[in-house]
Amino acid sequence: MLVKGKDEMIKDFEMAGYDYYSSRRDMEMVSSIVDALKSILEEDKKQEQPLFLKISDNLIMNIARKVVQEKKKTFLIGITGESASGKTVFVDNTIKACIKNKTEGIYTVIRCDDYYKDTSKELKEAGSYENLFKTGFSFDTPEAIDLNLMKSHLVSLKEGLTIKSPRYNFVTCESNPDGDEKKPAKIILTEGLYVLNEGIRDIMDVKVYVFTPLEVIKDRWYKRAEQRGKTGAAADLQFADVNKTAQEYIRPAYQISDAVINGMVSQEYIQQITDKIFNALKDLYYGK
Repeated sequence: MLVKGKDEMIKDFEMAGYDYYSSRRDMEMVSSIVDALKSILEEDKKQEQPLFLKISDNLIMNIARKVVQEKKKTFLIGITGESASGKTVFVDNTIKACIKNKTEGIYTVIRCDDYYKDTSKELKEAGSYENLFKTGFSFDTPEAIDLNLMKSHLVSLKEGLTIKSPRYNFVTCESNPDGDEKKPAKIILTEGLYVLNEGIRDIMDVKVYVFTPLEVIKDRWYKRAEQRGKTGAAADLQFADVNKTAQEYIRPAYQISDAVINGMVSQEYIQQITDKIFNALKDLYYGK
């Protein structure tokens, strides 16, 4: 885990040249945040299954600076990983930590899965998922998702606007544009296969990759595929495509991520550690 020492980060902070940080109070606030986050990470490292597998050496300082400098602005966190790696579980349990505060406007979630393009016509014409996959059709490339619409929605939320995300049916492949209303919030969590792809990752404040061993992913994926109406040869065909396309479109995001998360940790531990992080930041970030 690559994390700079406190003294080194404070030195970087003092040399940053931002007029905003000229006051001693701001420097003390940043120092307090750095100390709190470092303490949480040190505790996490001692666990048999730590949540954080890697942290970039400038992430803690960047978070501290943003908390101090931009208390009232949106914080956009992009979370990616392979199919069935645990992205949704991580986000859902992070939310459970957030809502303990019971403050309105804390978070909004945008899920890449909601932005799949409508392919119900293609499925009906093929007659089955197996026949559809035999034509070469893939649900596991960026082209299957309306990333431009998703990015525009994320930008709108960051600008304080309310959006309506589509709703996708994984059984029928229908996309309903009249989906769920999403309101701007102080924290926006966006998760999905391609949220850190080139062309969209530039708007993220923090980039997170969820890593899970392939054998675990495979087991999880087949169980979920059955719930979505894909079994037998159809499931085999799609999983082969999932593994192939992950190599090209998803795994490279590991290298550019600010943090790599362990997809093997329990839901209870995710809630526990994210609750600690949230509590360490909320007094400053939410102006309390």
